[in-house]
Amino acid sequence: MSVRLIATDLDGTLLDSTSSVTPRTRSALDAARARGIHVVPVTARQPIGLRAIAADAGFDGWALCSNGAYAVRLDDGRMLFAEELPADTIRTLAEALRASIPGLLFASVRDAGETFVAQDGYAAIAALADHKRDPATMGGVPLDQVLSAPSLKFVIRHPELAPDALFDAVRALGLTGFEATLSGAPFVEVMAEGVTKATGLARLCDHLGIDRADVVAFGDALNDVEMLRWAGHGVAMADAEPLVKDAADETTTSNDDDGVARVIERQLD
Repeated sequence: MSVRLIATDLDGTLLDSTSSVTPRTRSALDAARARGIHVVPVTARQPIGLRAIAADAGFDGWALCSNGAYAVRLDDGRMLFAEELPADTIRTLAEALRASIPGLLFASVRDAGETFVAQDGYAAIAALADHKRDPATMGGVPLDQVLSAPSLKFVIRHPELAPDALFDAVRALGLTGFEATLSGAPFVEVMAEGVTKATGLARLCDHLGIDRADVVAFGDALNDVEMLRWAGHGVAMADAEPLVKDAADETTTSNDDDGVARVIERQLD
C-alpha cells in the first residue's frame, strides 16, 4: 500500500506507560512527515491534553479529538468540524441511568474541548491523568447545569463501579441517539450519534483528498475498533483486548516496546 496518512491513538498506543514519546517513536514520526505523510493523532483527549505532548511528538497539523467528534489544527486552532451531542439526549440518558444506579457523576466537554463542566463531587474522584486537567480547576456545578447544553463528549462516572459495568448499563437501557465507548479511562464516554474515530477520520481524509486504502491506523482500546476496521491497514497494540486485535490487520509490539515506530519503520522501508 501507499501510505499517505498515519492515524494514531495516544494513550496505550503511541505514548509509553509514562505518557511519553520515546526517541525511536519521534524519529519514526519525523521520517514519515519527511516523506509527506500526514501524521494525525486520533484521541479521546481534548486539545488541552494534546498540547501536553504535541511538542514531543511533533504534532502541529490536524488532530481528531473527543473520539472523532471534532477536527482541529494544532498550529492555528482552525476547526474543520464539530459534532455535538444534543442537550435533550444527554438529559434523557442521565435520567435513565440515575433511575437505576445511585451515586453517578457526570461531566460535559464543550467549547472546542476547552470548557469542562463537572458535576459537584466529580473533581473529588478525578485525577490529573483522567482528563489531563488539574481536578482543582474543575470546580463543580449542580447536575442540571451539566445537562443544560450540547456536549462534544459527555462523561459518565461512578466512585465505585468499573467503567465496563457502567458501559453495560448504558447499553442495557436500549436508548438511541448517541454513541458510547470506552478508551481505557475510568469512565464511559458518550458522543453524538454515529460519531466514532472512524467517522472523524473519514471526514478528515475526505478534506485532504486521501483514500482510506492509504491510511494506517494504530489503537489499543474499544474506542479504536471502528478506526482500525475502516483504515486500509489497522494495527493493534500487543496489550489490546481481543476485540481490538480482531478488528486489526496486524498486531504490533506494546507501546513500551515502540510498537507504532516498528510498523512505521517497516512501511517506510
